[in-house]
Amino acid sequence: MKEFNICIDIDGTITDPYYWIPSANEYFHKNIKPEEVTEYPIDKTMGISEEEYIKFYNENKFEIHDKEEIRKDAGDIICKLYNTSNIYFVTARYKELEILTYNYLNRHNIPYDGVYLLGSPHKVDIAEKLNCDVFIEDSPQNALQLSQSGFKVILLDTNYNRQVSDENITRVFNWNGVYGIIEKMLLQSKAV
Repeated sequence: MKEFNICIDIDGTITDPYYWIPSANEYFHKNIKPEEVTEYPIDKTMGISEEEYIKFYNENKFEIHDKEEIRKDAGDIICKLYNTSNIYFVTARYKELEILTYNYLNRHNIPYDGVYLLGSPHKVDIAEKLNCDVFIEDSPQNALQLSQSGFKVILLDTNYNRQVSDENITRVFNWNGVYGIIEKMLLQSKAV
């Protein structure tokens, strides 16, 4: 029986964090590079209004999310973790992306025990409901919100989350780092 519960964000966490740049550059006639993405949300990085970004996103979200590349080793590591832990994908995506999200995970052979599309970046309530032992994230705001609510957070390093730190947040630079931390957590939970 699996006793460890892992919650995982999707966009920027299992996928390339800069997946949206080519589409946004084309749409807004910009030439933003990943190293310039030092702020979150995206509209600030692009130098546009929130309304302009929302319009762009609504017009392009299906194509953008369908074509996102998966981060190196994410699929393999999640498969390993699935052998010992419950895997729950918890995303701010809206319900209208549900079929696309399931198709994406299945196409990349990523196993899961549940997928939750919240339509909101507020993930604390679902983390509580799922008895989350660790949450894997890229968003600086989400990481802090979860951490300050008492959840252990593994933060995958990006240019836009470097300013975030908290006692419950552990920064890693790749999915092998995620695996190492969770293996230690699993060993500690068995020792108790």
